[in-house]
Amino acid sequence: MLVVGELINASRKAIGEAIKAQDAEYIKKVAKDEREAGADFIDVNAGIFVGKEAEYLKWLVTTVQEAVDAPCCIDSPDPKAIEAALSVHKGIAMINSISLEKDRYDALIPVIAGTDLKVVALCMSDEGMPETMDARLKIAERLIDGLVKNNVPLENIYVDPLVQPVSTNNTFAVEFINSVEAIMTRFKGVHTICGLSNVSYGLPVRKFMNQAFAIMAIGKGLDGLIINPLDKMMMASLVTAEALAGRDDYCVNYLKAFRNNQFDFLG
Repeated sequence: MLVVGELINASRKAIGEAIKAQDAEYIKKVAKDEREAGADFIDVNAGIFVGKEAEYLKWLVTTVQEAVDAPCCIDSPDPKAIEAALSVHKGIAMINSISLEKDRYDALIPVIAGTDLKVVALCMSDEGMPETMDARLKIAERLIDGLVKNNVPLENIYVDPLVQPVSTNNTFAVEFINSVEAIMTRFKGVHTICGLSNVSYGLPVRKFMNQAFAIMAIGKGLDGLIINPLDKMMMASLVTAEALAGRDDYCVNYLKAFRNNQFDFLG
């Protein structure tokens, strides 16, 4: 399971203030906390700073990588901001994200083509967000074909079928989970990834629903998540779900998590 730590996002008040104040120590602490909690990539987002996004993304990448030995997930639809961040990035970054929306696709393909970058491919087009598995599959197929034709290896593609809130349509979670299974079955070698929190939008006890949803999706093949890795219950659930899904030979990772006290919060 690939975990992208989502906390360094300028839309979060404390992070936005730290970016504006160039408070490197605060950003470094968040990055260290995420890495120590199990994040494989550290997401960096400066999207609220219109006109300064590229400058702040460069600063975030440099600051994060001074603190942790981990790659960044560069979270922006702006190719200039992404290129600025990549110019100072060490190692292989992840780009979050490309979609089938024409302007976004055409702008980002030249940045991604022929590189080793990992790419989040959103199942979204100019027609909007798909609501059914079939609609998601059509977009996923076109995205994957386009990326492969531009020399992006299958194993570097992380398809995000897009989570939508079950509070607005009770089929949205099922359609997403079925989409994960279909994508992982049809397109051997690609990965699937998502941010969880939208599924529980507008509902109480959101953490519990997010956790249950993650477990269900992992059972269908989901192998990447953009989450808060400081959520101990969620992280424990992920390692447990992977063991139950047959993706942890002899429960090696589960036992390692136990020895590392990852379940101690249970009392």
